[in-house]
Parts: sequence; C-alpha cells; structure tokens
Amino acid sequence: MSTATSWRSGAAVNTMLVAALATGVFVASYDLASSPDSAILGGTSAAPTTNAEGEVVGTNAPFTTADVGTCLNWEVAEDGAVANFQQTPCEQEHRFEVSKREDLGIYPTSEFGPDADMPDLARQAELREELCHSATITYLGGKFDPAGKYAIAPILPPASAWANGDRTLLCGLQTTDEQGTPLPTSGKVVDNDQANIAQAGDCRAVGEDQVLRTVDCAEPHQLETTAVVNLGERFPEGFPEIGQQDDFLADRCAQTAEEYMGGEENLYQSTLQVYWGTVLEDSWNGGTRSVNCSLMHANPATNSFSTIVGSATDGREALSINGAPPTAQPKRNPLRSEAGQPPAPAPAEPGQAPAAPAQ
Repeated sequence: MSTATSWRSGAAVNTMLVAALATGVFVASYDLASSPDSAILGGTSAAPTTNAEGEVVGTNAPFTTADVGTCLNWEVAEDGAVANFQQTPCEQEHRFEVSKREDLGIYPTSEFGPDADMPDLARQAELREELCHSATITYLGGKFDPAGKYAIAPILPPASAWANGDRTLLCGLQTTDEQGTPLPTSGKVVDNDQANIAQAGDCRAVGEDQVLRTVDCAEPHQLETTAVVNLGERFPEGFPEIGQQDDFLADRCAQTAEEYMGGEENLYQSTLQVYWGTVLEDSWNGGTRSVNCSLMHANPATNSFSTIVGSATDGREALSINGAPPTAQPKRNPLRSEAGQPPAPAPAEPGQAPAAPAQ
C-alpha cells in the first residue's frame, strides 16, 4: 500500500468537509472584499501629475482621465491615507482595473448636482449594484467568479475634486486583504486565476462569520496550508467532476503534506489530517483553477474543526490541539521507512466530518 493510497480513504471525508459550509464561507468572503470601504478615494489627495515637459497638469488627472481597461495604482499609508494615485500598465502591479466609467453628473436624478455631498458608504454600495456589477461582468465576457479573490467595486474622486464638480465614478475590479485594503496585483483579471487561496505556510482561522482569515500560526487556527495546486494543469480539457478532483487531490495533497512536514512519520506523529479544497463548476467557468492543500484536525465529538495552535512544521511538541498536546500515536510495527517491510496501517480516519470552508 502506498502512502498516497493510504490517504485515499480520506476523500469521502474531505468531500463532506468541502460541501458543509462552502457557500457560506465564500459569500461572506465576497461581501467582505466588496465592502465599499475598500475602494474609496474620497477625503484623500493624489500626487500632482506632470506632462512630458514636466508641467503640472492637475492632481486629479490620473483619476479623471482613466477609462475602461485602465489599471490604477496608489500608495496606502498605515493610517489608510491614499497618495501617489496614478495610471499604470496592467502588466505591472496595480490595485484597480477599470471596467466602466460613469459620469454621475448626468445620472437620471438631481442627486449628484453641483452642491451635492459625496454619497455615503451605503449609497456607494447601491451604486456598485446599479452601475458596476452587470457592466463589469460584460467587460469580463462573463468570466467572473463571485467566490474568487476579485471583487467588483466603485471608486470616487478625491473629496477636493468632488467639491470642484468632478462627478466621475469608476467601476472596476480589485482584490483586498481581510481589512478591505486593496492589494497590489498584476495582469488583467480575465487572464488571471481567480482562486481565493492561501500560500504554503499560511495558517487560516475560520471566524464566527465563516470568513477565512490568514493569521500567525501561533494564534488559534483550523487550517495550515501546505501547497497550492493548479487543477487546470491536470485537467486542461475542461471542468473535472468533484469526484475526479478528489481522486487526484487525495494523492497530490498527501504527497505535499509529507514534503511539507519533512516525511510521512512526522505527519503521522502530528495527528493532523490532509484536507483540500475543490472547485465548483460555476467557479471553474468564472476563471478559478487553483485550490489549497492543507492540514487540519477533525474533532468528531463536536462535528467541527479542532482548534490548532502552532505550526505543524515545528513538530508535535510545538502543537496544541483543542488546548492539549497531540494524542500519542500507536507505535507502528514496522515503520514505513524501514525498507523491505510490509506496509503500515493507514492513520485512523477523522470520523464524522466537521463543517468546514472550501479552501
């Protein structure tokens, strides 16, 4: 029996884990990323813009002249202040890709007249749905995963420009951190993998709101990421059924877990189990291809994830599972590492599957 085969029995458990809360977690993540707080330039000022001769042409020119397909970048200070707002080639790092340009001055009401205040956050969220959502989906040719890492958002000009009569609203796409701050990205969204995933070594905690957040591994968490796997490389012909994904990922994630842990024996002694995400067909069609392989510990007594403190790479002595050291593992006779010996039994299945997120 190979190591990969010994973990295959976990596929059914993992499938139930994925299904339990996948929708709730992704919806919560999307709502968080789409918060209008994450893309408002009101109250900030952009750096002066110069022409080829070095003449200042206005502080708001990069915003005011941005058009569909333009990518924008800016700096964010520790206090959230925005500076050095500029247009940049989409192949380079940027924080926003413009999908639509709207002049609120000709919006079919007098709501945004010359003396109107800048719309508040609630109204900006409404404008996102009214003006940005459908236009952005069209801009992407329908290739958008609402459960992915990109969010549709509006941005408004600096408050000083609004006061001077600029009513430009830009719709576009961005990806944010857990606090809603737009993050640098590169390449156009339509050409990118839209997967909402962590990186190897990241520990992820599931909050009461069912939102996954990356935390320090020394803090309580439920998942530790071992690898990122691009399913498009294995299934270039099109969407693979969930069973196909599970069969492939059972082997691949067992392999990456052993490599991450420095050997199968270390994985066995940790008492952690292999876990992986899968991609739903709608997400696949929207441009998502990658999933995470992770480590977790299932708590059959509560039908939920166990709470882990510490990184698995530091050994079982550094781990706490539900406030206690990992359970002592039975001695395996012979160990799998002993050449020429019959295979050892597989680690026990984690039992009843807990509710879990999809990544």
